[in-house]
Amino acid sequence: MGVFEKIKSHTQFPVKKDWLKIKTIDMHTGGEPLRVILDGYPPLEGNSVLEYRNYVKQNLDHLRKALMFEPRGHADMYGCLLVPPNDETGDFGIIFMHNEGYSTMCGHAIIAISTLAAEMNWIDKLEGENKIEIDAPCGRITSFVDIQNGEVQGVKFHCVPSFVVGLDREIDIKKYGKVTYDLAYGGAFYAYVDMDKNNFDFDLTDQSYRQLISVGMDIKRAVMDNSQDILHPFESDLSFLYGTIFIGKPIHDKIDSRNVCIFAEGEVDRCPTGSGVSGRMAIHHKRKELPIGKTMAIESIIDSVFIGSIVREENYGGLDSVIPQVEGTAHVVGEMEFLLDPKDLIGQGFILR
Repeated sequence: MGVFEKIKSHTQFPVKKDWLKIKTIDMHTGGEPLRVILDGYPPLEGNSVLEYRNYVKQNLDHLRKALMFEPRGHADMYGCLLVPPNDETGDFGIIFMHNEGYSTMCGHAIIAISTLAAEMNWIDKLEGENKIEIDAPCGRITSFVDIQNGEVQGVKFHCVPSFVVGLDREIDIKKYGKVTYDLAYGGAFYAYVDMDKNNFDFDLTDQSYRQLISVGMDIKRAVMDNSQDILHPFESDLSFLYGTIFIGKPIHDKIDSRNVCIFAEGEVDRCPTGSGVSGRMAIHHKRKELPIGKTMAIESIIDSVFIGSIVREENYGGLDSVIPQVEGTAHVVGEMEFLLDPKDLIGQGFILR
């Protein structure tokens, strides 16, 4: 048998006994990647999603780096690990991961994993609306998968109670002086920076990619250093600033606004950011700009769109909050079987930006 014939007949790599094999399905929501880890992780210890998250952080972080970092991922990679729900009323739990660590909420991941749950027949698919109860680190997320003629048309989800911490705050940023921002929570805390209220020399397109990262991280660090009220009413693990969201005018017709989110360690969200849209719904409602039921179309740096709205108002630990709804679509891009060779030190993960 010649070499080419051998190539065609031997397509399965002979995995060595001491190698770790991790199976994933890769997806995107509005261009933002999601690597869904299905098999290969060691057993986790804990009794809740937050406990599982802490266990993974303390004991299995090398696997996050191997899957999110190069050579298997990249600086803007995102992933999730499915775990048991917090109680019998939930369908499953989810842990989010990225280049910096483990986030508390991720709307694009909720849209993607809900889509996958239907496509993989993890749920009993019915025509119309299919409800899924997902326990995230920030709390219970309810998603609704729209199925028409057996096909997934899109997903909407109801986020956790979202609230405003402060409006029109100011922070000093090198080169730009005073920057005005709002601080709000939508499953994660963000500093929201309106381009119309500030004097920046860049826009919200991919042409300004590097500047957005640099300034967004400067704002994030400055707000973290100067704000003592980034506090979740119930969980200290959720009390940190996740990122900066720049808000600007839309570029396309029939769109209301544009979001560019810089989160974690300088990741740029390709989609409009589900938790970020949730926090925006709280801000607009607080400003009396968005009544319950009215929708807002928000585009991303690559022009993908989420639809945001408010389901209801709610008192949350003494805070005036809203339950936001976010709508979007996700797609599968591949099935992966990653191999981790313990002798491959470079393969343990690195990042170049």
